[in-house]
Amino acid sequence: MAKESGLGWTTCSVDDSAGAVQAIKNDITNLQFATPRGVQDVTGIDKSAYERLLLLADFSITLNGVFNDAAGASHAVFKTVSSTSVARTTTLTVSGQTLANEVLYTDYPLSRAESGELTFAVPGVLSDGTVPTWS
Repeated sequence: MAKESGLGWTTCSVDDSAGAVQAIKNDITNLQFATPRGVQDVTGIDKSAYERLLLLADFSITLNGVFNDAAGASHAVFKTVSSTSVARTTTLTVSGQTLANEVLYTDYPLSRAESGELTFAVPGVLSDGTVPTWS
């Protein structure tokens, strides 16, 4: 695989609280996601370096974007975060590589800057115990 930039994402979609897929990539300005694994230290006293075992896999994400209250846009997706307790399929696709997970979004914080921007930074975590896998 060739080295590539992060330009031109094909998909950034999140289900709304009713389970309908909403393509919100136009509202997302940047994002951070991680697929960490837990680690257990199993080093015996006979070792001079660490021995470790890999444990559970996880996924976390923060979607940062611009407030958009049009139908099917990001506000329609995230405005129910505080009033519903549903996992939302979150799909990211870049360069033909797709990562889809069931995610619980835990907050919908809006920020109005001194200059007038109205933005959000929505954090989410893996909900269903399925190992995050690129396809």
